[in-house]
Amino acid sequence: MSSQPLPLSTPTPLDVERIAALADPVIRNLQITQCYHELARTMAARTEGGANWCVFATWASRQAGQTIRKEDFSRTLERVLREAVSAFEAEPEVVPAAKAFGAPGSETEIRESVFEVLNPLGAFERASDAVARGNLKVFAEIGREFARFYATCLNDTAYDPAHITAFCAELRPGNPPEGQGYLRQAFTRYYQALFEPDPAVRAQLLLLANIEIGYHEQTRLQPEIAGAIDAAVLDPAEFQRRLIRALFPNRGWWARLRLFLERRLNRRSRFTVLTDALLAEARRRAHLVITEYLMTIGLPDGTALRLGRDLAVGFPESLLQIDLPDLCALLERIDPTPDSPRESGAVDWADLPDRLHFIIDLFRCYHEQADLLNPPFQADQVADLRAGHRPKGRL
Repeated sequence: MSSQPLPLSTPTPLDVERIAALADPVIRNLQITQCYHELARTMAARTEGGANWCVFATWASRQAGQTIRKEDFSRTLERVLREAVSAFEAEPEVVPAAKAFGAPGSETEIRESVFEVLNPLGAFERASDAVARGNLKVFAEIGREFARFYATCLNDTAYDPAHITAFCAELRPGNPPEGQGYLRQAFTRYYQALFEPDPAVRAQLLLLANIEIGYHEQTRLQPEIAGAIDAAVLDPAEFQRRLIRALFPNRGWWARLRLFLERRLNRRSRFTVLTDALLAEARRRAHLVITEYLMTIGLPDGTALRLGRDLAVGFPESLLQIDLPDLCALLERIDPTPDSPRESGAVDWADLPDRLHFIIDLFRCYHEQADLLNPPFQADQVADLRAGHRPKGRL
């Protein structure tokens, strides 16, 4: 593969809208990732290094692509769910309980029917769809605003209040998820950073803007993140209906009648108890796999950041001391440990405050990490993307 990077262009709002309109979620995600990289490099060239929000969005989007493309995930999930089934195969009452309930199949047929009804790929499809929706949702809004900000303000050679005021006037007032007040504040900070001569103040302005966009983004993404994390959840009643159809292809009415009588008499057969327990175990294991995939970010140096663990790096020199009043106030409000990355690991990625704590420290700890501006794809892969094709090789 060619490693020579292709010349970068500055994406326009029309470029963002074109990419967001792509129907193929895989191609769309790859182009979103590349566009974030180009947006990140454009801003970094004006702010003399220091990470902007698009820097982190590049690698988060690249990681999301693995789930969207279903790379390795389905095999892992299938293995985990087979292990869940195997755990119950070790219980000698499982198959006899199904037979006692009236299941006509052999032991092998019963086991295979249960596994097929669990449908491990169904959980993954739901997670993949939720991640793809979130990837598009953020890019269509925030990616477009970055492109519009560049077109409006980035080429200014002196601070022009009229330009930034005109830009912000098109953003909705109020808090997320519907308002864009935090985006107004963030792009005002970015504009100030373009003309700030003091490197320490500029670094704090960039961090503040990144956190404000992160707060807006994560609030907006809450439904998609919760949906992806909960993708392993199969409704127990639906599981039971599918299982009855699989185990009783010709006598489903009879099995449904037995279940109905169980409920009316407030009794549960051994078959019902064991299949409910199987579903609960399968859901638990699938939830762990989905959470692990969603809670990992691969960095360009090969590091896989586990979002459930505390960050192992400290704050860079430029951000050791925080004295920008607005940044101090925001950290005091939403960062439980504003002077340290301790306890930064997000135990529950579906919990917004827990997630924000990790993201804030990620932005701060990796602010000066120069290799985050490395291209996410090889030059020939980028050429394929620009031609509208899915690139070859590892993505």
